[in-house]
Amino acid sequence: MINYKKADLNELDEIIRCRMEFIREDMGAQTPEMEAVIQAQLQEYLKNHLNRDCFVFAAEEDGKIISIAFLLIQEKPANPRFPHGRVGNIMNVYTVAEKRRQGIAGNVIKQIMDFCKMQNLDFLELKAAPMGYPLYKKLGFEDACSRCKEMEYHWE
Repeated sequence: MINYKKADLNELDEIIRCRMEFIREDMGAQTPEMEAVIQAQLQEYLKNHLNRDCFVFAAEEDGKIISIAFLLIQEKPANPRFPHGRVGNIMNVYTVAEKRRQGIAGNVIKQIMDFCKMQNLDFLELKAAPMGYPLYKKLGFEDACSRCKEMEYHWE
């Protein structure tokens, strides 16, 4: 039986395990040193943010998380696009390989959508990987259109 829930700090090790599996699958294997840095940051980050402005929704089976998604809630100065100034960002959607294509991740995302509606967020956003794109479209997400180009800057 699969249990869907919002995770808490008692499941910190399971959350980090899933996040690291997501990273390995999405970005490839990391050096042991990089994995240690990421895990240490995740420990500290989640202790400070979990169930405050970062929420982790999960599907659990036999005491093990099999699917997970992070939700970051951001408060911004309001504008006509987000008049309440609160938006959600879904990230790191991950399901263990043997449980994929069974509707589990979709149910996790639906939990997030229900939660965000109750929190009165203006909208949800995400960056869809090719594997997840059809699921998000099926759930009603639309391609974002912006007159602005997304950019980033990295320090060397």
